[in-house]
Amino acid sequence: MSAADYVIPALVQPALPVAGTTKLFPVRRIWCVGRNYLEHIREMGNDERLPPFFFAKHADMIVPSGATIPFPSLTKDCQHEVEMIVALKSGGANITPDKALDHVYGYGVAIDLTRRDLQTASRKKERPWEIGKSFDNSAPCGALRAASEIGHPAKGRIWLSVNGTLRQQGDLSEMIWNVPEIIAQLSQQVTLGAGDLIMTGTPAGVAALAPGDVIECGIEGLEPLKVAFAKG
Repeated sequence: MSAADYVIPALVQPALPVAGTTKLFPVRRIWCVGRNYLEHIREMGNDERLPPFFFAKHADMIVPSGATIPFPSLTKDCQHEVEMIVALKSGGANITPDKALDHVYGYGVAIDLTRRDLQTASRKKERPWEIGKSFDNSAPCGALRAASEIGHPAKGRIWLSVNGTLRQQGDLSEMIWNVPEIIAQLSQQVTLGAGDLIMTGTPAGVAALAPGDVIECGIEGLEPLKVAFAKG
């Protein structure tokens, strides 16, 4: 199809860089795992016996590493959540854990920016979380590393600092559900496909951000991620 076949200009394809190459990974959808690190469940005051669940962000909410973005609107409590992302090269429905890693292209670092005050208010009213989780620039993502290069990380330090002060620190081995289990569970809810990203949950230490803050984060063996909020 050409540009003339559309009634408005064709939309730009969201994509992530792939470390060590000039190629891009096209992003189809973003899925996020809720409550996948025990200490984070406890710090949020939630029931640690409940299994994780899934919510979504839109692909056009991705922010590249090095960007400066506006501080989110409507909120007085925007918080950071550093997470490992899993990028899928293929998919399907009802994938079994033993086959799940066959669908993985690679891994990266992301931040699930959260308007916590709005999320909490929605939860109390039993309303959807979109206003707290799915908003402009809410998905900063670093460059991917291919699984063919680094394997499938199951352990390694995960951390986040704000203005040089360490706030979040943990290990991938602390995830309640590992990557194969996450893929298998999510594929029961939706049919996964090439281009899907999955954010795998955050360790303890989430806290409020402010205009002008500089956020740096990383995971052992993956490309670091750095973003900043514009000054107010």
